[in-house]
Amino acid sequence: MDQLPLGHPSGAQSARGLLRFLTCGSVDDGKSTLIGRLLYESRQIMEDTLATIEKDSRKHGTTGEDVDLALLVDGLEAERQQGITIDVAYRFFATPKRSFIVADTPGHEQYTRNMATGASNSDLAIILCDARKGVLTQTRRHTFICSLLGIRHVVLAVNKMDLANWDEATFDRIVGDWATFAAGLGFATLTPIPVSARFGDNVTQKSGNSPWYRGPTLLAHIEGVDAEHGADQKPFRFPVQWVNRPNLDFRGFSGTVASGRIAVGDGVVVAASGRQSRVARILGPDADQPVAAAGEAVTICLADEVDVARGDVLAPLADRPEVVDQFAAHLLWMDEEALLPGRQYLARFGNLWTTASVTSIKHKVDVNTLERQPAKKLDFNEIAVCNLALSQRVPLDPYAENRATGAFILVDRFTNRTAGAGMVDFALRRATNIHAEEFLVDKAARAALDHQKPLVLWFTGLSGSGKSTIAKLVEKALHAEGRHTYTLDGDNLRHGLNKDLGFTDQDRVENIRRVGEVAKLFVDAGLIVLCSFISPFRAERRMVRELMQQGEFVEVFVDTPIEECMKRDPKGLYAKAVRGAISNFTGVSSPYEAPEAPELRIDTLGLTPEQSAELVLSHVRRRLDA
Repeated sequence: MDQLPLGHPSGAQSARGLLRFLTCGSVDDGKSTLIGRLLYESRQIMEDTLATIEKDSRKHGTTGEDVDLALLVDGLEAERQQGITIDVAYRFFATPKRSFIVADTPGHEQYTRNMATGASNSDLAIILCDARKGVLTQTRRHTFICSLLGIRHVVLAVNKMDLANWDEATFDRIVGDWATFAAGLGFATLTPIPVSARFGDNVTQKSGNSPWYRGPTLLAHIEGVDAEHGADQKPFRFPVQWVNRPNLDFRGFSGTVASGRIAVGDGVVVAASGRQSRVARILGPDADQPVAAAGEAVTICLADEVDVARGDVLAPLADRPEVVDQFAAHLLWMDEEALLPGRQYLARFGNLWTTASVTSIKHKVDVNTLERQPAKKLDFNEIAVCNLALSQRVPLDPYAENRATGAFILVDRFTNRTAGAGMVDFALRRATNIHAEEFLVDKAARAALDHQKPLVLWFTGLSGSGKSTIAKLVEKALHAEGRHTYTLDGDNLRHGLNKDLGFTDQDRVENIRRVGEVAKLFVDAGLIVLCSFISPFRAERRMVRELMQQGEFVEVFVDTPIEECMKRDPKGLYAKAVRGAISNFTGVSSPYEAPEAPELRIDTLGLTPEQSAELVLSHVRRRLDA
């Protein structure tokens, strides 16, 4: 089959610069074998390395008596034992026409995050497809991710054609399926090539097994493809990685120029703060230099004492990135624990860390059909368009305009796992004219009038654990002592403020977010606030804690075993939940994440409610009298 209408650049061009590309596709499509074949036939393998591979092939190989070239790339022992690629393996090789860095990425769904990592640094993607299996869901997913991550040039390597008897109709059918799917994804070139990575057909040499194929070999194509992304032609962006101050006489800002060019004497601005200066010096690896361009690691010295910190971005005076705290983005979710709108995550933009939450999921994308579907949460490997909010304003560009300043990751705050990878679509200009108001009477003055320290007592535990009963007794005693209090109870708030929320995980997150904001207002009023909520997730309890100042949040874990809660069952809820009459019931069909380090844990077995309340009161009095 000839090339698709988008065509491809001729391989008979002059020598080009470095090309970064990745191999991806479904599991066991032959990605590592293909790279091994490229390295082998471009004479990039030392004799001792080849001897080792020949030896390892007898132990780990999957090609019978032949040398298993995949072992050149599958370096991890776990990969060799399972016959799959787990990590991203990078290899450098060169031909007389071009130099290459290739990323061999995993095909298994479990390791999609690794594939996205490889794609984020690549200019071209080789998507493999097993001729016997055709286009699979993972083939489509990887194609779509390549599009999201800004890769403009894609090769469909239909591999294992030898096992399909080099049938032209099979090749045409697979290419037709894939081309139909990829047509609207914005690629500059789509190039299908029939190959046999194991035997080298159409990898570096034209194969006599496919006389019907008149296109280039894989190597000829990647040697000639024009994948220049013009980073040095884009506006100057310099994310500061390190404030370099070895002594009082020198202060520079080190990092890598993400895009554009900068010269000594040029005016620059700190994107977030708007503070301006000009470039006094540019220090390269060896000495001062007059200019720095995209990709160069340099230290920039400014003419003025401007406040610049790690994570700041230097930009031109006339072309600053937008500085926002809300934006829309495509998000690839890579954590096995679902994304829930309203839950807080850590967000990393270059070298800047802040907290972020998804405020709404506009739609998710079916990777098989590219159809938009409604969603209230994101599960593992799902892709969606979302609105996000940050705890501070950060400089951003749309990812389509600048990959360096338009990309971000979300990190789980408890496990430190990378949970999601995002690509900024556009800024959301909301509430830009609203600022926090300073009052003449502050929290300290209100608390002094009440002769008390404001405090949040957060009672958490299973339904039926005794939270509300204990909270009522504690408030009654505090009121008798002249303390000014207020109780926020879960059932009461669901009659008013939160009457629009159900009991799904995402609604529970929003329920606690609202309660936390209300509790913060009551604390600001100088009150002691008693909050009685199941609040099943640690992430949301932590979010409320962080809304308060140090020492203002006391987590009281009312620790009652679920068997005891079922015996009490004052509202008959457990019985209904066990029968299936109530869905998403905590402890039965929805999880409860017990506190790991509460300020106070009450084991209610063997204690009366009054005795449990006295334990809380003793703790509170010590805090109030401190």
